[in-house]
Amino acid sequence: MNRIVLVCLLCLCAIILAPWIGSTSHADLTSFIFWQLRAPRVLTGVVVGCTLGITGASFQALFGNPLASPSTTGTTAGASLGALCALLLFPNEGWFLDLGVPFFAFCGAMIVSIPIALLASKRNIHIEDILLAGIALTLASGAVTTGLQFQADIAATYRAVQWSLGSLAQVGYQSTYFVLPLCSIACVGILWQTKALETMISGEEQAFTQGVNIRWVRSTVLIFGGLGVAITVAWCGPITFIGLVVPHIVRIVFNNTRRILFPMSGIVGAAFLVLCDAIARVLLDGRELPVGVLTALIGAPILIFLVLRRRRF
Repeated sequence: MNRIVLVCLLCLCAIILAPWIGSTSHADLTSFIFWQLRAPRVLTGVVVGCTLGITGASFQALFGNPLASPSTTGTTAGASLGALCALLLFPNEGWFLDLGVPFFAFCGAMIVSIPIALLASKRNIHIEDILLAGIALTLASGAVTTGLQFQADIAATYRAVQWSLGSLAQVGYQSTYFVLPLCSIACVGILWQTKALETMISGEEQAFTQGVNIRWVRSTVLIFGGLGVAITVAWCGPITFIGLVVPHIVRIVFNNTRRILFPMSGIVGAAFLVLCDAIARVLLDGRELPVGVLTALIGAPILIFLVLRRRRF
């Protein structure tokens, strides 16, 4: 219990201190920079990080694979493809891109997530089949994305590549108003299945003997997880490795305690993303590093470590 309180306090302190990291170039703009630039992106980072952390933990429990993440089912790739379609096909429609990119990203994510959820609801379907279907859809989405970039002009391609790096940069609180209600629905929907997911960590056979409706849990988690990832990707771009790294951090800190894995993954995910974003803002002199680049730089070595650890044991 003391460890939970300590970690929660540390995460809260990190979130509160994040807007204060970095200096302001003009003293008369300090209030605007803090309240209209840094505070909104911190709030958005909290929502996005929490959603990705909970979704990553739920997917790892659902697939029985500690290397699973929202990208496993192709949801991230589908959302990215949808958003890139809006950016590349309508490069000069500024009024359209404000709502068109999130809408197209959400449609792309759902186009991928719904077939996976329907597949998961089938009787006698194996986890390996779902993973292979997710990988196939990811590769197909990547191929279509590459083809669209090849056909687009230089300006549209640059805008699409810049978006694909992932960023929390914004002016004002419109992003928070957009992502908060939908991400809250996604997180509540996943946490609703917490007890069943905790049982499924030990294996589907044991979960079945304890009365868990595996097909229902699979479909529910995939749909709500797909919704959460779609919304975050739609507005902030694909921010990778949060859903993979954060659940492992929680397991290491709390010694694989299942009861707190999902809520603590949300709390740690929020603080982790906010800190990464704050560091990305000040890491380079005179320019801002996209937060998706930094999370990938941190997550890739951890992924390699986890693979080597699994081979060792």
